Amino acid sequence: MKKLQNFKMVGLDGNAFVLMGAFSKQAKREGWMKPEIDEVLNKAMSGDYNNLLSTLLDHCENPMGEEEE
Repeated sequence: MKKLQNFKMVGLDGNAFVLMGAFSKQAKREGWMKPEIDEVLNKAMSGDYNNLLSTLLDHCENPMGEEEE
């Protein structure tokens, strides 16, 4: 099962390094282990910017910061 985190991408600077840093920081807060974080970041960096975005989004429960019902 894919691990997800509550990471809000909306409102962040769109710079790839900013996004990866914020993702990593939130993952650490939520108890992810370094190898789990590295796996996601390595996959994110394995392609272009769209790949980076889709990889990070694929591991987020609430990327747009929407209110849960």
